Amino acid sequence: MKEILKFLRQLKRNNNREWFEAHKDEYRKVQAKWYEFCQELINQISEFDPEIGKLTMRDCTYRIYRDTRFSNDKTPYKTHFGVFLAPGGKKSMHAGYYFHVGTNDDGGYPAEHMLASGNYCYDPQVIKMVREDIYDEWEDFNKDVLQVANTAFKVDMDGALKRVPREYPADAPCADWLRLKNFCLVMNVDDEFILSKNLAQRVAELFKTTKPFNDFINRAVDFKE
Repeated sequence: MKEILKFLRQLKRNNNREWFEAHKDEYRKVQAKWYEFCQELINQISEFDPEIGKLTMRDCTYRIYRDTRFSNDKTPYKTHFGVFLAPGGKKSMHAGYYFHVGTNDDGGYPAEHMLASGNYCYDPQVIKMVREDIYDEWEDFNKDVLQVANTAFKVDMDGALKRVPREYPADAPCADWLRLKNFCLVMNVDDEFILSKNLAQRVAELFKTTKPFNDFINRAVDFKE
């Protein structure tokens, strides 16, 4: 992982096509290392979530080239490597396991190195069903889902509504969850974690604690389908 971090940090300082083309061979080498890590992570997670074992690299990894058409930031390349392991692949809209290593050390989004479980940009009908399920099953959701997850994971409140939807009481114990439009648990980690031995195993062990969360969300996704 050390070579991957080194390349990404060099790319951040030289985020232009001329530099990237001159270092294309180096990029291919670190990309191959990243794919090797991703396959190891797939193998580890598939031990407790067999659907993940069906994924290919194309199903779960991303291009390094940024889509700058609608962004004020015109730098051409991403400065992180990410993998999203979800049943059916990254475009399935299922909740899954996301991991990336990157270079954003200023506290902004996305975080420098991050684990996340869940997904973003759900269909409105899925959001409605998940809110109903959380409200109706709050005690079980809190005990069997949230309290199972490693305490380092925190709910991502980014994009949440300012108020609880009017069909629910504003003082409900799960009020913050009812305000969500995205359902995601996140954890930030540091270089020491990223450079540790058996990284894929460590990441998978953390994600194992969030499988009940993903399963809970995916009930609504599957029902919508």
